[in-house]
Amino acid sequence: MQSAVKIKMSPNVDLSFSHVREWERTKHVHRLHPYLGKFIPQLVEVFLKNNFTKGQVILDPFAGSGTTLVEANVLGMPSIGNELSYFNCLITKIKTHNYDIIKLEREILDLLSKSKEFSRSMNHKPLSEIATKKTNYFTTSEYLNKWFAPRALKELIFYLNNIQNYEYQDVLRIILTRSARSARLVPHFELTRAEEPIPIKGEYYCYKHKRKCQPTIEALKFLNRYSYDTIKRIREFSKMRTNAPISIIQGDTRKFRLPAKDLNGNIIEMPKKGIDGIFTSPPYVGLIDYHDQHRYAYELLGIPMNGKEEIGARSNGYNHKAVDDYRKGMIESLKAIIPFLSEEAIVFIVANDRNKIYPEIAEKSGFKIVTKFDRSVTKKASRERNPYSESVFQMVKE
Repeated sequence: MQSAVKIKMSPNVDLSFSHVREWERTKHVHRLHPYLGKFIPQLVEVFLKNNFTKGQVILDPFAGSGTTLVEANVLGMPSIGNELSYFNCLITKIKTHNYDIIKLEREILDLLSKSKEFSRSMNHKPLSEIATKKTNYFTTSEYLNKWFAPRALKELIFYLNNIQNYEYQDVLRIILTRSARSARLVPHFELTRAEEPIPIKGEYYCYKHKRKCQPTIEALKFLNRYSYDTIKRIREFSKMRTNAPISIIQGDTRKFRLPAKDLNGNIIEMPKKGIDGIFTSPPYVGLIDYHDQHRYAYELLGIPMNGKEEIGARSNGYNHKAVDDYRKGMIESLKAIIPFLSEEAIVFIVANDRNKIYPEIAEKSGFKIVTKFDRSVTKKASRERNPYSESVFQMVKE
């Protein structure tokens, strides 16, 4: 049992970060690929800076798109991320890799140039001729054929088919999927969730641009935009990136263990003194389907979806059973993690605990809540601008 814990931050500290501008919230690699449900890097930074020191090992058992791992690296803290979604792991891998920037830029721009040439060639051929089973630009995916205009889909498939010719293939895959996200036949103001039952085929009023817009018919403009943006963001992060190791494990947190294989097949050993701390934001009950939000990516890349294993998935609803299943899933997860923590480990969990279940989750998992920080959140993306509140629970081993 841990004795007295020194609280290094006042519970009354302003954690809204309302003064932080949008470009700061999405600095460098944090905007390499959109991800619904991630917390802002400033929240991670303030807790890591005030509670841990350089060299201490940080775990994020619900790593999402890797915000905690990126911020830990900047502070010189080795980090381990565990994440169920393979695509989310891929995003994190791209954000945190150490690149040969010159080679990376050359490869990105070379494939972009080839894509532009291919797109120009379509100006002289009917799409029906290009979109045949006799070419490499055909897909049997019902989802892709439904949600992309013919020209956009051919451009995306051409890009995909040529990725294998380069070393930094995963970066190119992320440029591809980010472009695909923007090129879908959905309203511009609904890119975050894209819950329209049918594709947008005609003119519509766009709440994002405050005018009438047309559906997207090409992907090349996005491939161009995100190619240059990716180079810029990775270059920015490379200037502050430290040598602190970053490990990414793909798997269900309820089955977490060390040693384990990371995304590259390397063995991640248990730290000698155990993991020093956790900063994480688990899923909220019934709010987001983390796999389904990137359905386009899974379809394009041929990655199997395991969204049925998500804790608190939106598709499970928000009834009594869903809340109870969430409670059980979180208890299982924290119980799986606790053997790998040092005796002095400090755990921070960001949660919207409207069901008041985290005290029970902590107790039944072997933790004690020592502080609760409250913060208000104003959503900046899409049409969801209503403020809401969440808590940061500081826990220690009981």
